[in-house]
Amino acid sequence: MAFIQSLIEFDQELLLFINSFHNGYWDNFFWMFTSKEVWVPLYLTIAYIIFKNQGLRGLGTVLAIGLLITLCDQISTNVFKEGFERLRPSRDPDLQYLVHLINGKRGGMFGFVSSHSTNSFGLAMFTSLLFRKRTYTIFIFAWAAINAYSRMYMGVHYPGDIIGGLLLGLLLGQLVYSLYIKLIPRLIAVTNHNKRLFKSSLAESFGTDSKVIWFAIIIMVGTLLTAAKVMLKITG
Repeated sequence: MAFIQSLIEFDQELLLFINSFHNGYWDNFFWMFTSKEVWVPLYLTIAYIIFKNQGLRGLGTVLAIGLLITLCDQISTNVFKEGFERLRPSRDPDLQYLVHLINGKRGGMFGFVSSHSTNSFGLAMFTSLLFRKRTYTIFIFAWAAINAYSRMYMGVHYPGDIIGGLLLGLLLGQLVYSLYIKLIPRLIAVTNHNKRLFKSSLAESFGTDSKVIWFAIIIMVGTLLTAAKVMLKITG
């Protein structure tokens, strides 16, 4: 019990340290970055690449991603958050006035595990296994990491919440991908059903189109950085 209490205290101290580095510019940036709606163009780009290369049969791939996100969201919320009932730092009576919040946003009552972290790393794991391109993998995991970091910057999650979400997302991403690999040959015509070779041939079917996705990430992050600067000038 003493060890667990030590971990909790360390988690709190680490959050306060991370959360202490803030200013108006990054407040604006992370406020936009952490918004799910902002990344709709990214999700549409991924869907476009899938349908472009797989045609209507790409519906199976998109449904697999939809299943993954649903599992990530529901398990992180209904199993972990409601099961552990660990208060967010923004809701904890001992910390809620010590953490820096953006626009007063405190989030829901419980925070373990972070749904943002779970969803982001789940998507990163699945799509990195799907495309199997090194550059794409680097960019999508960097995107997921920044998304996860934003939750600590905003004071609504502990590092432990983020790490828990990361591990859960990676696990679910791998599990759904494994299920997808077993079922997708029934939807997409392939010449080689050897499991290892099939994964490679499936990735190769996308060619270099995955670069469009990481290019979209660069453009969108650049847009958010510019928008944050404009907002800072406007608000003065």
